[in-house]
Amino acid sequence: MMEHTVASFDEDLNQVGGLIRDMGGLAGTMVADATRALTHSDNALAQRVVSDDAVMDARQRELDTRAIALIAKRQPMAHDLRAVVGAIRVAGDLERIGDLAKNIAKRVGAVGESAAPRELSHSIEAMADLVLEQIAAVTEEHDGPTLARLRDDDERIDEKYTSVFRELLTYMMEDPRNITPCTHLLFCAKNLERIGDHVTNIAENAYYVLTGEQLPPNRPKVDETAMSATAG
Repeated sequence: MMEHTVASFDEDLNQVGGLIRDMGGLAGTMVADATRALTHSDNALAQRVVSDDAVMDARQRELDTRAIALIAKRQPMAHDLRAVVGAIRVAGDLERIGDLAKNIAKRVGAVGESAAPRELSHSIEAMADLVLEQIAAVTEEHDGPTLARLRDDDERIDEKYTSVFRELLTYMMEDPRNITPCTHLLFCAKNLERIGDHVTNIAENAYYVLTGEQLPPNRPKVDETAMSATAG
């Protein structure tokens, strides 16, 4: 990061950056805990994720307040302005990741301890691992090509979601008793896929902040579930 002649400006930017890192760490923790609560039927852990969402919301509000005050007081331009506006956008995506993790946690009780979810735990965990890998990577500092690759890596999450979707449909067709828990798991898998989309947004914003240019809009997007649902 470049240094400015007014040291307090750097301090303000560092505080905003620190909040983004804190939110990124909390987002990863919430997704990991929500997934573990889901696959282990841990209602206490699920409730903790729900509680953590209030912390995430508070941090976003603090970041917005600091960023708006920084713009009003410092009137940044060029890269500095992109950095502040980018931080506001990234905070919004991280807050939504927290919401989606909370939504997963709130379905833990409904899924229960039926056989199908236990057998599917490896697939859900594998998808969550991809998402967590993306969250951890995108909150670090990167060059432009790395950010572009992180954006395109969302294709792996989409492919995993399609696989989980088909697996869940198979369980529902094999035994009607699986319909209710598997429907909840479908929503959980979709939430993980949406988290991947928010990570993609973060990578795109970070690329713009760094380079001043937008990534091409035609990123890979693989979701065959719509075709699966309408086939036949």
